[in-house]
Amino acid sequence: MYEGKSSVDEIRRRFDQDVERFSNLETGQSATIDAPLALDLVTQVVARLNPSATALLDVGCGAGNYALKLLQRLPGLDVTLLDLSRPMLDRAVERVTPATTGKVTAIQGDVREVELGREQYDVILAGAVLHHLRGDQEWEHVFAKLYDALKPGGSFWIVDLITHAIPQVQEVMWERYGAYLTGLRDEAYRDHVFAYIEREDTPRTVMYQLDLLRSVGFREVEILHKNNCFAAFGGVKGP
Repeated sequence: MYEGKSSVDEIRRRFDQDVERFSNLETGQSATIDAPLALDLVTQVVARLNPSATALLDVGCGAGNYALKLLQRLPGLDVTLLDLSRPMLDRAVERVTPATTGKVTAIQGDVREVELGREQYDVILAGAVLHHLRGDQEWEHVFAKLYDALKPGGSFWIVDLITHAIPQVQEVMWERYGAYLTGLRDEAYRDHVFAYIEREDTPRTVMYQLDLLRSVGFREVEILHKNNCFAAFGGVKGP
């Protein structure tokens, strides 16, 4: 089913070469509709839900945009940055370290494989990363692992590319996303983005992921924002 999709190493190498673009939220995630809005919503909700948080895990941290945005609302967090790409991690550490009085820890690795421990974090953020998961077993394993890594009362938030279960809905959304990318730059850019999504990504529906959040134990789940093929959503772990 996933034959022809990029390997983990191929994905890592692409991001190794794109550090500068991802060091700016506005330009680095311009292909993501409403990226600044979604990030603002997530961090505002986290600050309201977990005002006494001390520890953040940023999964697929890239150059550190998500951690930096949350530190504006919750300064002094201990921040654990997890990413496949060493150059991305190095840039994230460089940018995040001056923004917090807390400890900054960098982990290079695949969220499917790294050991995260139990009840270590008050907040987990996953921005534009989980769409690289493949079969149901991987999705279930990663969601359960992240649930276990959260402290009681902690929250887990996803901002990501999604798909739609009804084919006609997916067609409409994909056409509209193509028009967005063309308007952002041109048709060549649209084709470039579509090509690497086809090569690298295996997104799931919001409903699939909300059901998965519930099944691994999250007490409450919520959608913060959805526009076209992108959504921000997450869950709160019970006490």
